[in-house]
Amino acid sequence: MTDDDLSSRVQALQGDFAPLLLAWQRRDGRHDLPWQNTRDPYRVWLSEIMLQQTQVATVLGYYKRFLDRFPDVAALAAAPQDDVLAAWAGLGYYSRARNLHRCAQAVMERHGGAFPSTAAALAELPGIGRSTAAAISSFCFGERVAILDGNVKRVLGRLLAFDGDLAQQAQEKRLWRQAELLLPPSEADMPAYTQGMMDLGASHCASRQPQCLLCPVAGLCHGRAEGDPTRYPVKTRKLKRGQRENWWLWLEHEGRIWLQQRPSEGLWGGLWTLPMFDSEEALDAHSRSLGVTQLETLPRVQHALTHFDWLLHPRRGVLAGAAQGATPGQWVAREQLAQYALPAPLKKLLD
Repeated sequence: MTDDDLSSRVQALQGDFAPLLLAWQRRDGRHDLPWQNTRDPYRVWLSEIMLQQTQVATVLGYYKRFLDRFPDVAALAAAPQDDVLAAWAGLGYYSRARNLHRCAQAVMERHGGAFPSTAAALAELPGIGRSTAAAISSFCFGERVAILDGNVKRVLGRLLAFDGDLAQQAQEKRLWRQAELLLPPSEADMPAYTQGMMDLGASHCASRQPQCLLCPVAGLCHGRAEGDPTRYPVKTRKLKRGQRENWWLWLEHEGRIWLQQRPSEGLWGGLWTLPMFDSEEALDAHSRSLGVTQLETLPRVQHALTHFDWLLHPRRGVLAGAAQGATPGQWVAREQLAQYALPAPLKKLLD
C-alpha cells in the first residue's frame, strides 16, 4: 500500500472512527476493572506494566496484593528489591518487576514523587516504553497521544488493511503516524478512546476469530471488506523456539531448604531457586562432595517461556550435620518460603 493510499483511508475514517469507538466504549466497554475510574498515575502505571504479556484475569489478584503491600510510589521505591520480587513472584517476565522498582526510585529522585504528565517525559523512565507512556498520559492527564500495543496493532492493521510488515521498525512507525491521525480532537475523550482501543482488541477484534458482526466499526474496516481480516496485521518474523535442560538439587537439612539467589539480570533475575546444574553428572558430583549419596528422583518439570521450553529435573537429598549446602546461598525454613521470590515452577514443586 502506498503512502497516498494509506493517507486517503485515514482521511476517510477521521470523521467517523473515533465517535463510533467512543460511543461503543461508553456503552459496552470495560468500566469496572480496579485500575479504571482513577487518574492516579501510580495505579495506572502499575496496571499497564502488569498487563504486558499477562491476561487480565491473572493480574487482578496480583494487582490488589501488590497495592496492599506498596500503596504508593514512595513505598515501592523504599522497599528492598527482594520484597518487590516476592510480591511479583508467579507473574513472570521478572525484568518488569526490576524495572518497576527502578522506575519508582527514579520518580522519587528525579520528580519528587510525582509522575511526569507527558508521554515524552514518562518514556524516559526505566521500563516505560512509548505505548505504555502514552497510555498513562492519556488516562491520567488527557494527553492526545496514541498507544500501539499488540491489541491496537491488530485493530488498526485490520481497520486500514495495513500491509506493512510490523516486524520492521519503519513500518511500525508508519502505522503509529496513522494512529495519531485518528485520535479524537478533544482531550476529554482520550481516556475513553484509549480504553476503547484496548477493549476492542481484547474482545471483538480477537486474534483468531474476530467477531466482526458485533464490531462497532465493522462498516469502516478495510480488512473485513477484503473478506479476511485475519490477514492483518502482517508480521513475518517468527521466533524460533529453543530447548533448555537443567538439573535442580533440592537439599534439605533439619527442615530447611538450601536456596541460591540468581544474578540480578537475566533469566529469573534476582529470584531464589535451588542450585542448578547443566548435567546430572555435575549434580551427582556436587552431591557426593557434600556427603549426600542418596538422591530421590522427582517428576521432571516442564516450563514454557517466550523463546524456549525449559526441562528441569529435580533431585532431592538430605544433608546430615552440615552447615552449608552449596555456595553461595542460605538455608530457608519451609515456613519462611513465602517471604522469598521463587519462580512459579519451583514454588509449585516445593508446595
